[in-house]
Amino acid sequence: MVKGFFTFLLVFLMFPGVSLAADKKLAPGTYVVFDTTLGKITCVFYEKEAPKTVQNFIGLVEGTKEWEDPKTHQKVKKPFYDGLIFHRVIPNFMVQGGDPLGIGIGGPGYQFEDEFSPKLRFDGPGRLAMANAGPGTNGSQFFITQVPTPWLDGHHTIFGQVVEGQEIVDKMVAVPKGQNDKPITDIVMKKVTILRIK
Repeated sequence: MVKGFFTFLLVFLMFPGVSLAADKKLAPGTYVVFDTTLGKITCVFYEKEAPKTVQNFIGLVEGTKEWEDPKTHQKVKKPFYDGLIFHRVIPNFMVQGGDPLGIGIGGPGYQFEDEFSPKLRFDGPGRLAMANAGPGTNGSQFFITQVPTPWLDGHHTIFGQVVEGQEIVDKMVAVPKGQNDKPITDIVMKKVTILRIK
């Protein structure tokens, strides 16, 4: 018994990256991981409630969906979000990213309709939702809420929920900001990845 315990302890000490917490294991589903310069945020997708929005996002993340580069006006098929910044961070509200221009007016060169579900509301922190300029203007820009934002219900498509890394959102909104709530030091999405857990 003692020998077994010390063997277990030795393995744990040799591999400190191994998590022992059962609650850290992700449930079956599809997830997106934002690996940012401030840390990682993992969100589960609401595939049944917002299928078109989720498929659009996955296609942009993985580079399987064609989009128009706003700088060259060329149609391309490559990972969209890698290297983009969170261009707007507001305490007690949300963080916003997904603009290839980094200023809040860019997109993928197309728009699509909203998907609202009575099951999904902005009644808690960590909602992953589409930013828009009005009904039916979804593209690539998204936001993650820091707090409940019920006034957004029925105006923005919720398509995911933070399951790990909400503290990174808290870090983001606390950074020094300049004009238009843009961080003075860029918060970069170094890599955005889709996880499919069976």
